[in-house]
Amino acid sequence: MSNYDLIVLGSGPGGYVAAIRAAQLGLKVAIVERENLGGICLNWGCIPTKALLRSAEIYHYMQHAGDYGLTAANISADIDAVVKRSRGVAKQLNQGVTHLMKKNKITVHMGDGKLTAPGKLTVTKDGKTEELTAKNIIIATGARARDLPKAKADGKRIWTYRHAMVPAEMPTKLLVIGSGAIGIEFASFYNDMGAKVTVVEMMDRIVPVEDADVSAFLEKALKKQGMDIRTSAGVGSVTPSETHVTVEIKAKDGAVTTEEFSHVIVAIGIVPNVENIGLEDLGIEPDKRFHIKTDPMGRTNVPGIWAIGDVTAPPWLAHKASHEGVIAAEAIAGGHPHAMDPMNIPGCTYCHPQVASVGMTEAKAKEAGYDVKVGNFPFLGNGKAIALGEAEGFIKTVFDAKTGELLGAHMVGAEVTELIQGYTIGKTAELVEADFMHTVFPHPTLSEMMHESVLGAYGKMLHM
Repeated sequence: MSNYDLIVLGSGPGGYVAAIRAAQLGLKVAIVERENLGGICLNWGCIPTKALLRSAEIYHYMQHAGDYGLTAANISADIDAVVKRSRGVAKQLNQGVTHLMKKNKITVHMGDGKLTAPGKLTVTKDGKTEELTAKNIIIATGARARDLPKAKADGKRIWTYRHAMVPAEMPTKLLVIGSGAIGIEFASFYNDMGAKVTVVEMMDRIVPVEDADVSAFLEKALKKQGMDIRTSAGVGSVTPSETHVTVEIKAKDGAVTTEEFSHVIVAIGIVPNVENIGLEDLGIEPDKRFHIKTDPMGRTNVPGIWAIGDVTAPPWLAHKASHEGVIAAEAIAGGHPHAMDPMNIPGCTYCHPQVASVGMTEAKAKEAGYDVKVGNFPFLGNGKAIALGEAEGFIKTVFDAKTGELLGAHMVGAEVTELIQGYTIGKTAELVEADFMHTVFPHPTLSEMMHESVLGAYGKMLHM
């Protein structure tokens, strides 16, 4: 039996970061992982998908070389080579996490972990079982793609995001069910790579968690790129064959059509990985969607058992999981970390154009009773955006008219996933409109639009 101060079950961006922080604070730490260090995000999610999207972005630019005064002839895409590059990126980062475990003297136990009692966990691999003990255990088992009962993924014609990352063949006519971040990113990737893409969304707009103006702009931009987007729509029967998938689609007006696609991607959310890890025996409480309930520090209702990341409450984002891992590790080590405010967690979608946001949408702010001031500045008014050939998009800011507090920021356009952090810092630091107005933004940059959007909320916009 091996004894530790802390055992972390799961090595995704929440788990491995929690282990590192705990080790830095002097704890003896073990991490248990059943598949790959780095978890889904690093191996099958955030990072390799960005590698795929980068290849698609470059392919898009090559096809539009003439817009930049350049000539590029005989352009083609090799999906196998694109996937190979993506897998290479994931492998490199997996090796990086392995190095970090060794550097921080964290013991890695590969196998299936299961809680057997408070402070006790078994690891099973190849029929062999090992017993581990620790005063504290962090559950960081993450989540997996939610199945659509009528469209069970088979890896051939019906895919989850994982299948879509390593396709056996390039889709010709692709249906994406669901328009959240994962669905829209894959729709954007395959559309740029040359597939004919249809997106079906049951809500009345795509990326429905985003501000309504962002949703409307993105839908228009994707349709302009050739994507077929159907909102307030549903999927009936889904019947795969050797060569295609036959799908019944119910339109907004109630009309039902039967259509054929070469492949289908199901992207309708996630399911927490809570099965077979001993939660029931310990009496750990789930919420109505079976995610583990915790306090702001990550404590469950069972002393010594903590939970972080996608296995807990939303938002289900890698950076949220990492920050939760730090908070839990510091609390376990006897510190007094600050709880995380969900309103200060940015969200990013890496489609083309990109989407990024933090805080309340305009509609949510009004529903909450705020009198708001709203600024909206277009990319078309920014010199750097025009020079880049990326004049499509806008930045929107929402302020409390009474206090000047930044309630939310919403962006769509080139590199907005890199820009959003400026507003996130402002929200975390509780800055008000004057702080943003008095900040000098460098010229020429895309970030100047952030300044202009704030100015616009107060009738002081300069370049539009």
